[in-house]
Amino acid sequence: MKHEIISIGTIRTPFTKIEGMPVQTVGGEGVKGEIHIKDEYAEGLKDLEQFSHLQLIFIFHKTYKTKLKVKPFLADEHHGVFSTFSPIRPNHLGSSIVKLNGVEGNVLHIENLDILDNTPLVDIKPYVPHLYDPTVRNLETGWFENKDVKSQRAGSRFI
Repeated sequence: MKHEIISIGTIRTPFTKIEGMPVQTVGGEGVKGEIHIKDEYAEGLKDLEQFSHLQLIFIFHKTYKTKLKVKPFLADEHHGVFSTFSPIRPNHLGSSIVKLNGVEGNVLHIENLDILDNTPLVDIKPYVPHLYDPTVRNLETGWFENKDVKSQRAGSRFI
């Protein structure tokens, strides 16, 4: 069976260029935007307003390279792409957890953004922390341990 990934809508943010954009949602704290869901998928938004946070899955639509080893902002050495959040990945898919401020028809009002304007959205899931592994509270964070992500901004190397 073949699966095709399609866009269900567009994420609108103030970030029109990759350069200077936050590299994680913690760096985009308070940044507001919207998601415009295509009319044919609007029915799927029923009851979404009951959740405070959403997991968005989207396409890194301005990234064209693929590398299996990358040097992240916070590292002095290269790491395997699957141990990073780099957009230079085989399928160019990203995910972010954002705050949901409201739903008006097929428009979602969101904040805490690290996403480029006009990003194609491929899925939305409610973020429900207690559904995840309870050991997550004491997890190992690998090479990210004690790294300051909040102040990091993107550059042209991801294009």
